Amino acid sequence: MNAITAPVLIDAHLHLWDPDQHPQPWLDDPALASIRRAFTPGDLRATATQPIAGRRLHSTVVVQCIPDVPETEELLALAEREPLIGAVVGWADLTSPAIGEVLDRLLAGPGGAYLRSLRHLVQGETDPAWLQRPDVERGLAAARDRGLCYDVLVRSHQLDQAIRLAERFPGLPQVLNHAGKPSITAGELADWERQLRLLAAHPHVVCKVSGLITEADHEKWAVDDIRPVWEILLSAFGPSRLMFGSDWPVANLAGGWNRWAATVDELLDGCSDTETRAVLAGTATTFYRLPPLIRVC
Repeated sequence: MNAITAPVLIDAHLHLWDPDQHPQPWLDDPALASIRRAFTPGDLRATATQPIAGRRLHSTVVVQCIPDVPETEELLALAEREPLIGAVVGWADLTSPAIGEVLDRLLAGPGGAYLRSLRHLVQGETDPAWLQRPDVERGLAAARDRGLCYDVLVRSHQLDQAIRLAERFPGLPQVLNHAGKPSITAGELADWERQLRLLAAHPHVVCKVSGLITEADHEKWAVDDIRPVWEILLSAFGPSRLMFGSDWPVANLAGGWNRWAATVDELLDGCSDTETRAVLAGTATTFYRLPPLIRVC
C-alpha cells in the first residue's frame, strides 16, 4: 500500500469572534457594521462551499484579532474541541518582561498544543521600527526559543521592518500576512514589489495569499485586478512558499469566502498539481506543523 497526499484545502488565515462574549473594539468602525456579529465554525461550514481545484475545506488556521491574551486562550480552548481548527495564531505582549512566562502558560493551558504562531498588529504601530525595538526582539526570541512562528502583519510601506526582521531572526519562521497589503485600488505596486522581492530572498519567510480583495475596490474588483499581485507573488516566493487564506469574515466586506475561493481557483489555472497542492495545503501544513494530509491506498 502507498501513502499519498490527500487532495484537501487548508484555509491558513481566518477569524472567529463573538462581540457579545468578547468585545472586538475594532468592529466599532461604521464601515464594518456588516461583520459586527458572531462568526462561528458552524457559520464557516455553511459558508465555505466553493471548492478550489476540486478541493474542499478540510482544516483552518484561526488568527487573533485583538491584542488580548484572553482572546488567545478562548481560541486555543475552542481548537481543542473543534476539529475544523488545526492551529491558532495567538497574541501575547512581545514587549513584556514576562513574555516567556505568558507563552509557557498558554502552551501548557487548554488547547496549548494548537498555538503555533504569534501575531501583533504592527500595521497600527506608528513607530517605523517597531519590530526592531529591543523589547520586541526579546519577545520574538522568546517565541522562537519555544518553537513558535511569527505572523508578520504590516502594510506595504512597512515592509522594510519585515525585511530587517527576516535578517535579524533567521531562526524564526515567518509568514507575511495578506502579502504585505499592496495598494491594489491605487494600482501602485512598484515599491511594494521591490520590497516584497527583498523579503522573499530570505528562505525562512513564506507568504499568505489572503486579504487581497479588501485591498481592492470592495464593490468593483475583478480577477484581473488581483492577477498582477498573484503573478508577482508566484515569481518572488514560488508556490512552495505561498499559502491560501480567506481572511474570512473580513472578506465578506468584498465578496466573501466563496467568491475569493473561485478567484484563487482561476488564478491557479496553469499551475501543476504539485504547485497547486503546495498553495492550497502543503505550505500551510509545513509552516504551522499541521497533521500530515495522507491517505493509504
